[in-house]
Amino acid sequence: MIRHIVLFKIKDEYKDEIPQLVQNFYGMKGRIEGLVDLESGADFLHSERSYDLALITVFDNRAHFEAYQTHPVHLPVKKRMHEVRSASVACDFEF
Repeated sequence: MIRHIVLFKIKDEYKDEIPQLVQNFYGMKGRIEGLVDLESGADFLHSERSYDLALITVFDNRAHFEAYQTHPVHLPVKKRMHEVRSASVACDFEF
């Protein structure tokens, strides 16, 4: 199993769009082969070290995780995130 975690800082002018961004993530659930779980949510703490938005996905193997990167359901979501984010960090690990 592969866990893919991404944290996003959203540009100020797009912060009102965060609920829609979360829904965009959930719109991928059940539509990508090998994506076995997905969670997303907005930060509520708003501390100095907080990121605005989290995406946690679980894939059944590396091949499906790699296929996800160019999957037609994922690509428009990925494109939008590149437009609205000011920064992101990721961690990917097997378990």
